[in-house]
Amino acid sequence: MFRRGFKTSSEETALKIRRKLGVAPNAPVDPAAIAQLLAIPIVTPVELSELPAGVRDRLTQEHSESWSAITVSDGNQHLIVFNPAHAATRTNSSLAHEISHVILGHEPATIFITPQSGVSLRTHNRDQEEEANWLAGCILLPREALLHARRLGMSNDEICTRYNVSAAMCRFRVNATGVDVHLSRLRRG
Repeated sequence: MFRRGFKTSSEETALKIRRKLGVAPNAPVDPAAIAQLLAIPIVTPVELSELPAGVRDRLTQEHSESWSAITVSDGNQHLIVFNPAHAATRTNSSLAHEISHVILGHEPATIFITPQSGVSLRTHNRDQEEEANWLAGCILLPREALLHARRLGMSNDEICTRYNVSAAMCRFRVNATGVDVHLSRLRRG
């Protein structure tokens, strides 16, 4: 599914980001801080004054459940627009996902260019989406952080609270990293 070494590289990227932010490898990380480090502005549709009021209203009200975040690019710079109506855990995941596309240098499969501004809205192919999902999970919950949390006896609910992630993200990362199996074997051995 992933190219050889991608999963290991993603874990290393998550730890490298924490070093650049000056936080411990097992500390929670705020995707907004990562975006700031990478000079990627993050805004809501309401903050886009050039967006027609009707479009802003549809994005924030009528179609609020239909989208989470999108990266807009002019080819050189990126801007992430996120949906403020969602829970903080979903917003963190969405921001980490969009940031992951930028970090990975993903080229969009489809680009829609708005005629008035020349700004592009990008969509990515399935492989790129899966890579961004994987890296986002590593950024929010690196294996080292999960090992630390489990060694402290933290439950999934406690991990969700500490790292500001959803229960689904926590289960996914616990299962994908195999930390529970690893620690269980260590206790038996």
